[in-house]
Amino acid sequence: MEKKLTAQAQSALDAVTEQGQSMIESGVERVADGVHTQPDLAAGHSYELTVICAGKGEAQIVFAPGKTAPKKAAPCDRSVVFERFTSGKALRIDVEGDAQATGIIAWRIDTI
Repeated sequence: MEKKLTAQAQSALDAVTEQGQSMIESGVERVADGVHTQPDLAAGHSYELTVICAGKGEAQIVFAPGKTAPKKAAPCDRSVVFERFTSGKALRIDVEGDAQATGIIAWRIDTI
């Protein structure tokens, strides 16, 4: 089941990624493990985070510092969630599932 969800999430992510954007970082993680990244981004530049969660429940996208972008829900129903943000120093991005969430999170950071 995990391989099937991974394929579905990755396929959905590939389908919505705009051509011409430059990928900075991406990955596929289990909801239970979450996404935890501190990307090396140029301060003051604009980026887009794309998240797709395939499975059950809901995940939360959290930026630190919080002023970068508001906390945002990512339902684990294969919905595509976009968040545009401008990077500052020492940016951290976490995507964590709620207590009942299961499945796979596919994510990607692109320059805009």
